[in-house]
Amino acid sequence: RPSRRAPELLGLGASPRGRLGPKWTQAAASHGSVTTHVLNTFTGRPAEGLAIHLSRLEDPQQPWIEMMKSSTDTDGRCPPFPAPGTARPGTYKLHFDTGSYWQLLGYTSFYPYVEVVFTITDPSQKLHIPLLLSPFSYTTYRGS
Repeated sequence: RPSRRAPELLGLGASPRGRLGPKWTQAAASHGSVTTHVLNTFTGRPAEGLAIHLSRLEDPQQPWIEMMKSSTDTDGRCPPFPAPGTARPGTYKLHFDTGSYWQLLGYTSFYPYVEVVFTITDPSQKLHIPLLLSPFSYTTYRGS
């Protein structure tokens, strides 16, 4: 079973286990943020304790810049990325540490990680990026 780690947001406060606290209200999460929900389709349960990193590509000739990191809570969710109201247009990626997650559950995964690269064109708009995950496959899409 995955550990119950609290989110480790770089330079930002968060409540225990990734639940939305005073700084992360549902109203704030609805504008200008990226949210994710990870479902373990092998068990049919939320993927708890999966590490996720958000990075931004400033220039294609430069390396990715990590902005935040977190891990999923008991419902397979974590606080919005980046902090509501701080997104800028550009290219971003969510890096899901799937290999470590499956290892904690006692399985070997074909994919050591999953990276979802996407573009934010309107920073005031909420983007939802779900991930459906098994040891040998994954699916993602733009949700609402």
